[in-house]
Amino acid sequence: MKELTTKETITIGLMLFALFFGAGNMIFPPALGQAAGDNVWIAMAGFLITGVGLPLLGIIAVGLAGGNLQTMASRVHPMFAVVFTFIVYLSIGPFMAIPRTGTVTFEMGVLPFLPESMKGSWVPLFVTTIVYFAITFWLSLNPSKLVDRIGKILTPALLIIIGLMYVKSLISPMGEVAQPIGAYQDTAFFKGFIEGYLTLDALAAMVFGLVVTTAVQERGIIDRKKVMWSTIKAGILAATGLGLVYLALSYLGATSVSFAKSENGGQILTGVVHQLFGPLGSLLLGAAVTLACLTTSVGLVTACSQFFSSRIPSISYKKMAVILSVFSAAVANVGLTQLITFSVPVLMAIYPLAIVLMLLTFFDRLFNGHRSVYVGAITATAVISLLDGASQLGLSIDSLTPILEQLPLYKVGIGWLVPAIAGALIGLLWASLTRSVPIVRETK
Repeated sequence: MKELTTKETITIGLMLFALFFGAGNMIFPPALGQAAGDNVWIAMAGFLITGVGLPLLGIIAVGLAGGNLQTMASRVHPMFAVVFTFIVYLSIGPFMAIPRTGTVTFEMGVLPFLPESMKGSWVPLFVTTIVYFAITFWLSLNPSKLVDRIGKILTPALLIIIGLMYVKSLISPMGEVAQPIGAYQDTAFFKGFIEGYLTLDALAAMVFGLVVTTAVQERGIIDRKKVMWSTIKAGILAATGLGLVYLALSYLGATSVSFAKSENGGQILTGVVHQLFGPLGSLLLGAAVTLACLTTSVGLVTACSQFFSSRIPSISYKKMAVILSVFSAAVANVGLTQLITFSVPVLMAIYPLAIVLMLLTFFDRLFNGHRSVYVGAITATAVISLLDGASQLGLSIDSLTPILEQLPLYKVGIGWLVPAIAGALIGLLWASLTRSVPIVRETK
């Protein structure tokens, strides 16, 4: 029976890496490294779980579900599937991920080269985002060849630049690692775990999973088990690449505190490359990151336009691409730091739901796919995660705080874990008592 060749596996793995490797993957590890200081590796252990492990789990989970994100979420309830799928696409699309590509482009590809008199003005960001998203829209009208070609050239180029930065920092150390600050002092692992949410990769994996399985099937692999194993191999390759890049970038951030103390990872990385290679290095990194962000932006606008236009037939793909590009340009003008700040409460609310859904899908056979297990776990998780998101948003939940703080791990940001397990067990007990029939899964 046909199997993927090693070359085909590597090709799909690199494609998956390119899909994941966007703006957030560049800017969050340096910021974590600088803030974590001496505790950088402890913090990175937590970050790698949510920034690498969960995306890999998401790819596998979608493959196990035998369909797409909505198919997987429908195991909870059809209405939940619709609402959750829309929320995920809005998050990896016009509300967060797409605008972030524009702001990172500005921070790393434009801002370093502006005269000091213009750096405090809103005009450069406005002009940059207008031009950037106009190009994004134009390219999204026929994106496939461009994204493929740029990805094949650009991803290796970016990896080479990051590799050179890391090697140069070892040969010519930039400075001493500082003391950790904030939550990195006492709860570095859990702080890193939460920071991994910001990459959005676990959410993106629930969309990209279908892309990978389709790529495998297009190469003549039909047997479901072989599709799964091929997907896992490609996922492991992409995850390994992401992990190595994150470790290198976090080290660069940790050793940059003496000269690149900044409010976001984009500014830190710009300072690092200027310190190591001078103006030429800044120019090369800025150009590479700009093209990488543009590729990601085109891919996301394309995916979201296809999804939303299919769900809202009255709006064509082209009109949807216009709407998403214009809206993303407007959101991008709040600035990178503000955009990241806005993202935190939203991700605190929806990321736990994604994690639990992936885990349930992964272990579906252990509880015979009973819907009550999905409902119990997701409901319990939603109660806690939505309250966490409200708290991060600044909404008052003071009356509930004393109760919530009794939950294990609540103070470090994962208070939803024990309720999720309890909800799943209650759902399993309900299925046993009512003798409900498991959901029939399609097999191939």
